[in-house]
Amino acid sequence: MGDGILPLAASRKYCVGRPLSFSRLDVPHLLRQHGLRPNQSLGQNFLLDEAALVQVAGAAEINIQDVVLEIGAGLGSLTRHLAAAAHWVVAVELDGRLIPVLKQVVEQFDNVQVVHGDILTLNIAEIINASPYLVVANIPYYITSNLIRHLLEASTPPQRLVLTLQQEVARRICARPDDMSLLALSVQVYGHPVIVANIPASAFYPPPRVDSSILRVDIFANPMIPSPALDAFFRLAKAGFSQKRKTLRNSLAAGLHLPPSTVESLLISAGIDPRRRAETLSLDEWHQLVSLHATLNL
Repeated sequence: MGDGILPLAASRKYCVGRPLSFSRLDVPHLLRQHGLRPNQSLGQNFLLDEAALVQVAGAAEINIQDVVLEIGAGLGSLTRHLAAAAHWVVAVELDGRLIPVLKQVVEQFDNVQVVHGDILTLNIAEIINASPYLVVANIPYYITSNLIRHLLEASTPPQRLVLTLQQEVARRICARPDDMSLLALSVQVYGHPVIVANIPASAFYPPPRVDSSILRVDIFANPMIPSPALDAFFRLAKAGFSQKRKTLRNSLAAGLHLPPSTVESLLISAGIDPRRRAETLSLDEWHQLVSLHATLNL
């Protein structure tokens, strides 16, 4: 395993960029062989259905020049498919127990770097020496929002995200006004999300309680909210969604510690009815609200 990016002319044991036929990785056997059990506190549900793995890799649209950051590499079932298509794969895994097995599974490839660590604390620029790059991740719900912000606020954000996550969470991320959430705003301000395919729980080991989806997010060249205003945007959005059943007038007043009359004036100036709720606002309306908030030095 190398420590940096391989030159494009580097030889391969497999022909990169051509589809390969992999036998299904026997995840239960591998775990038993190494005396391991899935760690549910880490949300470990290993994707083992080959058709689903092909769909995940295909959703990333990887070509021979691409560098891929895989988060939650697990035992390497998906890593093999990524390595067969990409120039270089950085496979990050948090669970140190899995690292020896992961290295064993991908040892046939010379374009995979295995990194043991928590992606939320790693400096992405230090492990990905390339731009642009792609991210492919099989992630538990509890880190979804934090992970997305960590990736998209990096000094060199990815060009595309492909996330395997709970079906309901994927739907929430793709929501439109009248059904928006803080999570949806957190993603849509940076890129365009779309559900590529759904994956049944039976495709995982152990099977989770709910079905999953493959979510693809194509990242905008620039965020929908200008970068200098992003902190104010998230502060306003968190305040707006802090009390979902309340009107914007009341939720923003409580969240921002401002008089309701001041918030009402701000909303009216932005062309927003103070009686509306946060989930009804579009990104354009949040942008207008952030702009006015800045001019009033609130």
